[in-house]
Amino acid sequence: MGTEYDVAILGAGASGLMLTARLEKRYSVLLIDSNRSPGAKIAVSGGGRCNLCNLELSTDRYRADPDFIRPVFDRYDQQWLLEWVGQRGVAWHPEAQGKIFCDRGARSLNRLFAQAIPPGVFIAGERIVKVEGKGPFQITGQKRSYSARTLVVASGGRSFPKLGASGIGYEIAKSYGHRIETTAPALVGLTLQPDEFFMKELAGISTEVELKVGKRQWRDRLLFAHRGLSGPAVLNASLWWEAGEIAIDFLPGISLEKLQGSRQLTTLLPLPKRAARAFLERLGIPDRPVDRLSDLHRRRLRRLKAYRFAPAGTFGYGKAEVTRGGVSTREIDPYTMQSRRQAGLYFIGEVLDVTGELGGYNFQWAFSSAAVAADALNGTLG
Repeated sequence: MGTEYDVAILGAGASGLMLTARLEKRYSVLLIDSNRSPGAKIAVSGGGRCNLCNLELSTDRYRADPDFIRPVFDRYDQQWLLEWVGQRGVAWHPEAQGKIFCDRGARSLNRLFAQAIPPGVFIAGERIVKVEGKGPFQITGQKRSYSARTLVVASGGRSFPKLGASGIGYEIAKSYGHRIETTAPALVGLTLQPDEFFMKELAGISTEVELKVGKRQWRDRLLFAHRGLSGPAVLNASLWWEAGEIAIDFLPGISLEKLQGSRQLTTLLPLPKRAARAFLERLGIPDRPVDRLSDLHRRRLRRLKAYRFAPAGTFGYGKAEVTRGGVSTREIDPYTMQSRRQAGLYFIGEVLDVTGELGGYNFQWAFSSAAVAADALNGTLG
């Protein structure tokens, strides 16, 4: 087996990199990932722009147990993160909706972490097969085996399989008796039932909408796509949608009662003309001025304020930004991120049943949960 390490970290994504950077240098550490370089998912986030976090951090933005994530954010919030990266040379700036972006994109953040990883710590291109033992942990990879006193699972979820994502973190958790909350693609496009296939013909068109799922709603852009619906409003909705209908207001902020004038509807409605024409046809409404519409056509026009339909499903893990569900947080200590079932076993980041909306919330969780775990490990490894 060879050397027994103090800590083995499975996954060199956002959480694994933050943990590695914050562990005291006196410990022997292994950071294992199936990719050739660390931070592969960071590199593609936001098209490479890297939405680091959000100024409006709130537990309401997460599909998670608020009592679990609150103590984590109480210790390590967005201000801590911005100060931490800023002190290490990563410049950032705010944009709309409180989103914080790295000035020089994901490369600057990955460069920070690359500099923080001691030589010999990172093992690239190694896919984990299984983990056994209870301290030391015996880690079997496709290339070789490893041994560590402490094991941190930072393997993420199933999204981005082309970047090596797999369910290994869930398999490890289950082998130690942990419950896995049902997983599903999240922050992902929604596919359509046959009745809404006409929307596919609008692929490439974007418009502002107000979208509702249950009691939650978002006002943001919707993008018509070849496979269905995408764009920020839809991606956020996918985090909460499981089955049944969603409702879309295609005319947010517009009162139909106040619409008037002699212009045709396709010109009067604040929709891209091709989209307006398609919806009028779908609803059986003639393209004429409002004052020439019958009562029946006016009632049909109101459907644009609350267009309800049930999506068929999602675009799948290959297009999903994150995975919803994961290792149950009921069995994890939020003050250390250690398993309540197995001493020396820790879980951080996306592998846990904590998923945020768009806007930097998932990076925030990854970095904050890793910082909590680092504090615990630095205080207990000895």
